[in-house]
Amino acid sequence: VQLVESGGGLVQPGGSLRLSCAANGFTFSRYAMSWYRQAPGKERELVAAITSAGGIKNYADSVKGRFTISRDNAKNTVSLQMNSLKPEDTAVYYCSVNYGRPYWGQGTQVTVSS
Repeated sequence: VQLVESGGGLVQPGGSLRLSCAANGFTFSRYAMSWYRQAPGKERELVAAITSAGGIKNYADSVKGRFTISRDNAKNTVSLQMNSLKPEDTAVYYCSVNYGRPYWGQGTQVTVSS
C-alpha cells in the first residue's frame, strides 16, 4: 500500500487549498478513505472520510461547511478541498486507508498564516 499526499503549502486566513492523495497497492474502489491531520503538540484527528463509492461523507465538526472530501475511483485519488482556512487548520495532513490495518501517507504540511 502506498499513499502519496500533495497540495499543501502556506496560505493566508480565508484562503483555499486542495489536497490530493494518490493511492496504489490495493483495490482503491473497494475501500473507504480518510483525511487526518496533526497539529504540533496535538494528537492526530480525523478530518473527513468518504465511503468506497463516494456516497457517504463525514466531517469533523471543526471543518463542516468549509472542507469537502471527494474521490475519483478511475484515477485512484482522494482529494480534500479546503476553503475559508483558519490558523487553527495549520497541521500536517495525511490520507489514510484501513487495509487490514491503518496505512498513512507521508503527510503534507498546511500552514495558515498572515
